[in-house]
Amino acid sequence: MEKRALGKSGLFIQPMVLGGNVFDWTIDEKTSFEVLDAYVDSGLDCIDTADVYSYWKHNGVGGQSETVIGNWLKKSGKRNKVIIATKVGKQMGPDKKGLSRAYITQAVEDSLKRLQTDYIDLYQSHDDDKETPLAETLETYTDLIKQGKVRAIGASNYSGDRLKQAIEISNTSGLAVYHTLQPEYNLYNRKDYETDLAGVCKTYDLGVIPYYALASGFLTGKYRSEADLNKSARGQGVKKYLDKRGFAILKALDEVSTTYKTTPASVALAWLLARPGITAPIASATSVKQLQSIISATQLNFDKQTLDLLNKASEY
Repeated sequence: MEKRALGKSGLFIQPMVLGGNVFDWTIDEKTSFEVLDAYVDSGLDCIDTADVYSYWKHNGVGGQSETVIGNWLKKSGKRNKVIIATKVGKQMGPDKKGLSRAYITQAVEDSLKRLQTDYIDLYQSHDDDKETPLAETLETYTDLIKQGKVRAIGASNYSGDRLKQAIEISNTSGLAVYHTLQPEYNLYNRKDYETDLAGVCKTYDLGVIPYYALASGFLTGKYRSEADLNKSARGQGVKKYLDKRGFAILKALDEVSTTYKTTPASVALAWLLARPGITAPIASATSVKQLQSIISATQLNFDKQTLDLLNKASEY
């Protein structure tokens, strides 16, 4: 595996990111530690989380994923082996959301405390906050970088126009600039990224780390009918993929995984890794066994015929 640049941030990561949304949601701390250890021991090195994970399980109170990661960092002593990416902006309570200076300044301290670290490698705006001037947000990040609390910043869930506006403000004002983007992008959800965001990312040389890389588990092949939706806590989010196009994608994934003697999940992730401009997809695992599909994706190299098959099946 060869490391890839997170845009122009000066940070480099292995081409796969472990999603921390499942920590203290669908897996407990003990299992989370096992997954984290196996992930890092395999040579991979970037972990993505957010302050809001997993508020939906804990009566609207977030922070659990960061807390698990922080406990693991303290116990394992592996802080210098990983790039920690977290996010701010999603609602954490009645008055705890957005990207204002006051809120970010408090939220970053809370995240640092939960993560039990002195700095965050990649701090990301989780949502575009249109009520706060872009310059205010970027000025706040600039100060955090100067203070050594943050190394680089990124954005998530921005439109192409707003992302471009933010970057231009940074460039003209000498402020910290977004070096990465987290868009929703996978074999099923292609259109929004490819038509609105890909061009901006290419123009400004952003690192792209797609979330929902496996479409909430649909691209693992686990869900093939409505009867399968009860297989996990995330199942209901998959129903929208059970259509003609979704089944065509599953058929192509089955064909390629058989040819390459691997899993549909590995194929779906490897397809993303082969896409122009993609740095590393984000994927979560609820067991060490499930993690193997994520790891093996980094070792797959498809020929043009295989990529054409996957591209055609997933045309929008």
